[in-house]
Amino acid sequence: MRNEESYAPSPWEWVSEQVDLFERSKGAEGNLNEYGLPIIVVTTIGAKTGAIRKTPVMRVEHEGRYALVASLGGAPEHPKWYFNLRAHPSKVLIQDGPVRFRVTVREADGAERALWWQRAVSAFPPYADYQASTDRRIPLLVTTSAPLANEQIRL
Repeated sequence: MRNEESYAPSPWEWVSEQVDLFERSKGAEGNLNEYGLPIIVVTTIGAKTGAIRKTPVMRVEHEGRYALVASLGGAPEHPKWYFNLRAHPSKVLIQDGPVRFRVTVREADGAERALWWQRAVSAFPPYADYQASTDRRIPLLVTTSAPLANEQIRL
C-alpha cells in the first residue's frame, strides 16, 4: 500500500474531504464525525479495482484492538469498503490520530461479536438504530491483534 499513485479518493465528496483533512493535519483535524465523536481512517485495497481506498470509520478501540462496523447507516447493503476488507484482510492500515499501523482483520461472530457490538454501540449509540432499521446483520470486523510498536508509522 505504498504506491500513492493508485489511490482512488471516495466518490463521496464529504468522505474524500474528511480523509484529506485528517491526513494533512496528521489526525489533528477531521478526526470527528458529524456527532462530534472520534473516527479513524482505514486504508484498504479495492476488491475489484485494486486501487487504494481510504475510509473514515467510527473509532471503536479496546486495549489496542479495533472494531470496524460496516453499518452504512443501516442501509440494506454493505458498504463497499467491507468487501475490500474481506478480499484483502491482511492489507489494511489504520490511522488513529497521528499514528498509522498495519493490521489484519476478520469478521467477528458469536460471543466475540456480541462483546464487540456492545463496545461499538457504547462508542456510537446510533449503531443500535442502524441495526434495527435493516434486515441484514451489520458486519463487524475486528483487528486480530494490537499493532506492534515496530509496525507503527508516526506521521
